[in-house]
Amino acid sequence: MQTLARFAGAVAALLMFVGADTDAQRRQTRKPPAPKLKVAPAKVTCPESLGTGIKTASQYCFVLAGRDPAQGVLVSLPPRIGPATLLFDLHNRHTYSAEEVKAGRGYARYLAVIGVLTLKGDLLGRAAVQSEFRQAADLHERIGGGAGPSGLKAVAPIGREQLAIRIPAGVNDVSLLGEVLDATTTVGREVATPGRPVAIVSNVRIEYRPK
Repeated sequence: MQTLARFAGAVAALLMFVGADTDAQRRQTRKPPAPKLKVAPAKVTCPESLGTGIKTASQYCFVLAGRDPAQGVLVSLPPRIGPATLLFDLHNRHTYSAEEVKAGRGYARYLAVIGVLTLKGDLLGRAAVQSEFRQAADLHERIGGGAGPSGLKAVAPIGREQLAIRIPAGVNDVSLLGEVLDATTTVGREVATPGRPVAIVSNVRIEYRPK
C-alpha cells in the first residue's frame, strides 16, 4: 500500500511539473499585442498653398492637374506595421465675388476628381467632391491673407468630402493629382488643364499602427 501511495504521489508531482512547464512555454511563446491604431497629422509637401482658414486654422493646398506624381501634393507616411489609411478633406475651388452675388450672377457648380498615386504612378484610389454656390453661406470658410480691405482672399474652399484611402504596406509616400474638373461659373465652363488647380485638400492625416 505504501509503495502504491508513493507511486501515486510521484505521478501527481510529475503531472504538476509538466503542467507548470507547459504554462511557462505558453507564456514565453505568446505574442505581444499589436500596437493600437493611431491617427496623426501627415507630413505634406504642398506645391501651391491657398493659405490658412480664418475659422478652423486649417491649411489648404491646391491639388493640381497633371500626370507626374512628383508635381502633386506629396504625403509622407510614418514608419508603421502593415497598411495605413490616408484621411483628408476634399473641397472645390470657388472665386467669390460679392458684386456678382448682388447682381444675381453668383451661381456656380463644380465637380472635381483627384487620384491618389504612388510615386511610381500606380493608382491607389480616387476621390471626388461636388458642390454648388449661390451665396456666401455656401462657402466652407474664408482664407486669410488677402490684399483687399477685408484681408480675405477671393478664392475659397466650397463643399467638403471626408475621404479615406487605403495605403498598402511598403508604400511610404503618395501623391495627390487632379484628374477631372467640370465647373460652370460666371466666366463659363472650366475643365482640368495641366498645372492648374482642380480641387483643394485640407486636414490630411494618417491612421496607422506605429512600428
